[in-house]
Amino acid sequence: QFQKTLLLPGHEDWIRGVEWAVCGEDLFLASCAQDCLIRIWKVCTKSKQLPETEDDSIRLKENVFTVKDTHTTYAVTLESVLAGHENWVYAVHWQPSFSKGGSMHQPMRILSASMDKTVIVWEPDKESGVWLEQASVRVGEVGGNTLGFFDSQFSPDGSMIVAHAFHGALHLWKQAADNKKEWTPEVVISGHFNSVEDVKWDPEGEFIISVGSDQTTRLFAPWKRKQETEVTWHEIARPQVHGYDMRCLAMIGRFQFVSGADEKVLRVFRAPKNFIENFSNITGIPMEKLCSHQSSDLPEGATVPALGLSNKAVFEGDMGVQPAEDEETFNTISNQYPEIYFQPLILTEPPPEDHLLQNTLWPEIQKLYGHGYEIFCVACNNSNTVVASACKASKKEHAAIILWSTTSWKKLQSLSFHNLTVTQLAFSPNDKYLLAVSRDRNWSLWRKQDSSESGPAFSCCAYTDKNTAVHSRIIWSCDWTPDSKYFITGSRDKKVIVWGQCDLSVTTEGKMLDSIKPCSTVLDAGDSVTAVSISRVLAPDGRYIVAVGLENGKIILYTWKQSGQEPELADWTMCFEMDNSQSHALAVKRLCWRHHAGRAGRNDPNSSEWLQLASCGADHCVKIFNVNRFSL
Repeated sequence: QFQKTLLLPGHEDWIRGVEWAVCGEDLFLASCAQDCLIRIWKVCTKSKQLPETEDDSIRLKENVFTVKDTHTTYAVTLESVLAGHENWVYAVHWQPSFSKGGSMHQPMRILSASMDKTVIVWEPDKESGVWLEQASVRVGEVGGNTLGFFDSQFSPDGSMIVAHAFHGALHLWKQAADNKKEWTPEVVISGHFNSVEDVKWDPEGEFIISVGSDQTTRLFAPWKRKQETEVTWHEIARPQVHGYDMRCLAMIGRFQFVSGADEKVLRVFRAPKNFIENFSNITGIPMEKLCSHQSSDLPEGATVPALGLSNKAVFEGDMGVQPAEDEETFNTISNQYPEIYFQPLILTEPPPEDHLLQNTLWPEIQKLYGHGYEIFCVACNNSNTVVASACKASKKEHAAIILWSTTSWKKLQSLSFHNLTVTQLAFSPNDKYLLAVSRDRNWSLWRKQDSSESGPAFSCCAYTDKNTAVHSRIIWSCDWTPDSKYFITGSRDKKVIVWGQCDLSVTTEGKMLDSIKPCSTVLDAGDSVTAVSISRVLAPDGRYIVAVGLENGKIILYTWKQSGQEPELADWTMCFEMDNSQSHALAVKRLCWRHHAGRAGRNDPNSSEWLQLASCGADHCVKIFNVNRFSL
């Protein structure tokens, strides 16, 4: 039976956190609130003493209450008010107690996390006993679009602090061994904090880039440590922090990509010099291998202007121009918000969160205007000369695919065929074909004409319509076999179908249309198919390796080979179905095989044994699977 015994007034806004600590005979209570203050209350037993004499000495007001059963009286006094935060204080915690000489010992240390972007450690002063900021881990004193911290925790021995911030990220600090007042940021796990919409390997297979509805583009790579044999993957750059939800991306060569978000423009980014240097340090790949001849004129990094959305390049001469700090210059608005937040870092390990937010952006080199609605999918051909893109559409005029040149960034062609949103685009490995699949349940195949003066032109050479279509619901995904002979489509109707054969010797359009038919039996995947991908490396017996991602988060690996003259042989073989612990918890959004055999970041002696598959899903996860092709 709970009884209300006491009210402790004091805080002037919502109380966000309370926590007890037992210290000897006394109890301490720490509370924090949106009035930016922390209060520490002391509860101690009150001995039955003589009635107090009337003197005029100033005392702290005591709140007294008695526990009925034991008739013990307790006095509650306000021990201290800690003012140091400039915004709502969301969390307050005591350092965990530890056993010392058989009894529990409670350190007098408090940790608080606030919306003012700081985490503060408080301790009573040795001489005076007054609580002071012992170490203010003032973190995120930066530009960028961050808000403050929601919560923080001490490690059991109090030597590390972990906090989590408004932008879904964990932050970790470690106390310096020599100077106890100094806390340094440490490497911590990170990832998207909303649905991950697309993921791609770089052409060399050294890193992956993913985009998500958390409005970020993130680059993950294996971290090669000198003494460790195990390779661990970390976010080493955040090339784009946007104001719109990200939707799709395509790599254009090694250090350039184009991305689409819920806006009408595509944006093209190129890696700055600072990224390439740090990438070399972290992954252990020598600089000579990464850099081509034009690296001398690359910008150092990028920054976003105070009210802008575009990453602007920062060159060597621009940095470190800070005016002399006297009162007058600081008070002008432009100096309180410096234009350039970017500081070039020499990294030998993955960067902490506050650097990812502002020092690892890639400069935006181009915007591509032409679509009427939000960009939905984008692809780049294998020779990195043409980019194809499509946007959300409910009418034929908006569903056109636009082709762009990667040298002039001009619009090359508009391919109009579909009536609804084109959901995925894929160039064949030999660059002769472009395949599009759509919400209108059909696919269209475009063939590259012999290059005319204006550059490559594509014309429609095959398609399905309502008479020839096999899929009865939206086709979500498509991919090509490595020999460019067959392509695969996966749909919400749970079907996966291989089509072909794409024969270059067929010249007339009519024949081409007739020659491309379903080559496989219809594979029922058991749930809506949201992603398909075919490995560029074949299985040891020459079969194509196909990964299928489903709406329920499952990923299934199949091999396929055209059964040809022996129809009694099944063409599909299911090799492996990921169990729940390995699968995604929500829909698989994209699957992407590494282009070469081997595992990124490792010098495998027998690299032909391993393949790597990257996947991303609506459960905020990006996963990389090692697949042994000899045991398929």
